[in-house]
Amino acid sequence: METAEIRRRWLQFFESKGHTVVPSAPLIYDDPNLLFVNAGMVPFKPYFLGQQTPTFTRATSVQKCVRTGDIEEVGKTSRHGTFFQMNGNFSFGDYFKEDAVKFAWELLTTDQSAGGYGLDADRLWPTVYETDDEAFEIWKNVVGVDEKRITRRDANDNYWSMGVPGPGGPCSEIFFDRGAEYGTEGGPAVDEDRYMEIWNLVFMQYELSQVRSKADFDVAGELPKRNIDTGMGLERMASLLQGVDNLYEIDEVYPVLDMAAEMTGKRYGAHSGQSSASSHPDDVHLRVVADHVRSSLMLIGDGVTPGNEGRGYVLRRMLRRAVRAMRLLGYADPALPHLFPISMERMSQSYPELKTDFARISQIAYAEEEAFRRTLVQGTTILDTAVNKAKQATSSEGSGAAPVLSGEKAFSLHDTYGFPIDLTLEMAAEQGVSVDEQGFRRLMTEQRERAKADAKAKKTGHGDVAVWTQLREQGATEFLAYQGLEAEATVRGLVSGGTAVEELEPGQNGQIVLDRTSFYAESGGQIADEGIIVTPGGRLKVIDVQRPVKGLIAHTVEVLDGPVRVGEGVQTKVDPEWRISACQAHSGTHVVHAALREVLGPSALQSGSYNKPGYLRLDFAWNSALSPETRNEIEEVANLAVRRDLPVSAQYMTLPEAKKWGALALFGETYDEQVRVVEIGGPWSRELCGGTHVAHSSQVGALSLTGESSVGSGVRRLEAFVGIDALRYLAKERALVADLTSMTKAQPGELKEKISEMLTRIKDAEREISRLKQQQMAAAAGSLVENAKDVFGVRFVSHHDESLDGDSARTLAMDLRSKLGDSSPAVVAVGGVSKGRPVVVVATNAPAREWRVKAGDLVKVAAGVLGGGGGGKPDLAQGGGQDASKLGEALAEVEHTVGRTVTN
Repeated sequence: METAEIRRRWLQFFESKGHTVVPSAPLIYDDPNLLFVNAGMVPFKPYFLGQQTPTFTRATSVQKCVRTGDIEEVGKTSRHGTFFQMNGNFSFGDYFKEDAVKFAWELLTTDQSAGGYGLDADRLWPTVYETDDEAFEIWKNVVGVDEKRITRRDANDNYWSMGVPGPGGPCSEIFFDRGAEYGTEGGPAVDEDRYMEIWNLVFMQYELSQVRSKADFDVAGELPKRNIDTGMGLERMASLLQGVDNLYEIDEVYPVLDMAAEMTGKRYGAHSGQSSASSHPDDVHLRVVADHVRSSLMLIGDGVTPGNEGRGYVLRRMLRRAVRAMRLLGYADPALPHLFPISMERMSQSYPELKTDFARISQIAYAEEEAFRRTLVQGTTILDTAVNKAKQATSSEGSGAAPVLSGEKAFSLHDTYGFPIDLTLEMAAEQGVSVDEQGFRRLMTEQRERAKADAKAKKTGHGDVAVWTQLREQGATEFLAYQGLEAEATVRGLVSGGTAVEELEPGQNGQIVLDRTSFYAESGGQIADEGIIVTPGGRLKVIDVQRPVKGLIAHTVEVLDGPVRVGEGVQTKVDPEWRISACQAHSGTHVVHAALREVLGPSALQSGSYNKPGYLRLDFAWNSALSPETRNEIEEVANLAVRRDLPVSAQYMTLPEAKKWGALALFGETYDEQVRVVEIGGPWSRELCGGTHVAHSSQVGALSLTGESSVGSGVRRLEAFVGIDALRYLAKERALVADLTSMTKAQPGELKEKISEMLTRIKDAEREISRLKQQQMAAAAGSLVENAKDVFGVRFVSHHDESLDGDSARTLAMDLRSKLGDSSPAVVAVGGVSKGRPVVVVATNAPAREWRVKAGDLVKVAAGVLGGGGGGKPDLAQGGGQDASKLGEALAEVEHTVGRTVTN
């Protein structure tokens, strides 16, 4: 049975039992504690926590999930994976234990010809929490399972909580006996390899007041409503029903692995034992490729783009691990164009949007592979240099210890150049150098902690999430930004330094939560409104507006005068100039996006945006720079749309209705069941959007594109000014043209040709100057050689000239060394000035080096006098410093050092 069919039967079965089928939420979810959706119940958390009331009492879903905690283990075993799908059925105060158990048993054991999964009932082993007699009796007396196959287990195995105070309860898991060839008889308590867990039923019935660990918690009492949260791993069920050993061999994964094996000339499983511990390295690499290709496909499909932090970093890491694994298998050519289409064909049976959006998805993936291929070349060169330095440092110490590459260097290779640590470890080991992996891990941890702190501060205004959760329990903030600029409100809470307070004094900064607000909270690429909040005793300046938890709006304010207290009535007043400019920018973003897609085609889909009053930027999927002509065309299409005075409207509908209507659901956003669709000019522009907008496109005003650049693999960025800011920008451009016409004595239409002629003349003059300099240097070289000093048997030539830059000084030094020849020891020291800073080049011939006179040592001496540093090889080295007036002194010190070296 194919995985897509297992999925279809699940949804069909529970729909027939009165459950509402809820589509999978995107992998990107609006939760400050989660990078990705990592469990099937995540989209339902607000219902379980009582933050929202569901419109249904029974629901079912097949949720896309990604877990990255074990990414280093992927491939090493046949069980670890990153992307997976969790089948779930949920009850919100409706049915409880008995029905949940009966539903699971019915679907698992019903014959396949009747729509079930057809598992042998005698091979199913339920487990229950050690004190849950009710669940035990249901399995024994209601379902009829032999009590010998019902196992009681402790809280480590059979109790669920969120890890924090809140709902929790006992679990009942269902295991399938795969047979004697997989391990020891005796049930899941004896061998969880032979007995595979396929279903977990969570009976959410208690409120936990303290959760110290998985098995250590305090129960405050019963929940007002008992809930059911169950999960069945789709991939695990597929492996059972398809008669294969693990998730890598199911129909949605194995075709990619098989193609990777074919491309690399490997045979999967040929050299591995049955246990995961005996996996051959080739099989490990093939599993990495299969898992990471599928996971990357799904992440890009949900709007993640490669980057250096957060979600983007996880995606980049997986794509690069897949490419690296193919290289370790012996395949050096681009691999993803062969592998991604196969994964798309398999996964699109359940997620058809992958096929329609594959042009964008593949473009991003292939660009990242190409960028990484360049990184491998650059990083290998840098690594080799670092390894050689580590060897030299150890050799000079004479301790006999093995050379070590520092954690800082390994981290720099990883963080700056995207060079994977496993690649650094491997390549360093090949050259007999170890890596300070502990130091590297420490730096990585510090970076992650900084990123988490920054993200948390942005989301919560430096407040603990618990503070906002408690305020949210008083009710959601009524959002009135669409209705107007002012609103009457009541202060529900005040926060200072992450702690709830009763009052904020004049001069203090803090956060204020109101029961309703006319301020727009930052989201969807639009920054927050500015303005003031008027209190009975004074005014608050609004600095920022965020949504620290779902449904709650927090205003970061500076108290200008008078205290503000919890419970007071206030008035919110948005700056009208700020709002209209913000509306222009956000509507302008939609206009530019529609124009972009009209000119480039539907695959040029927005992947991110930012807009503030007068300015917008839009990131979109595209693999190459736009020509000036294309940019001009996009700008013209956008401005024509503005001139046509297209109507702008917004309406609410369900997400499936919006997609059917042709509305674009933009990546990186999460949406509620009811979504807001903003339309400009009918079907020309339809996007899901929660931002503020103008009423007609003409109100956007002028729109001027100012730049286009790359911001990552397969992602480009457009920037533009709108409204009065666009006119100011064009005025500056006009003034610049006027200045240039005045300076060049040319008409505006002649400027390009005139400036081109001037540049040509300048280049010709520079070439002539360079030629004359070379002649002068050649003539001077002869004179300098004739006047070479004898320093204890070493011919020494010294010369400094502030007209020499670094390249000229280097050329002269090598020319002088050549003229001195190799008949006797010779040293050349040349000084110049490059960009206002002194530079020294030292060159030595072979006989001088035999006398232990090395250019690298001498240039460090000169650089020390100049207040800088330098280095190089024994035959040629360069250094510099800060004080050009000391060039003569620096070269004199080089001469003295030569004398000391040959006489010691």
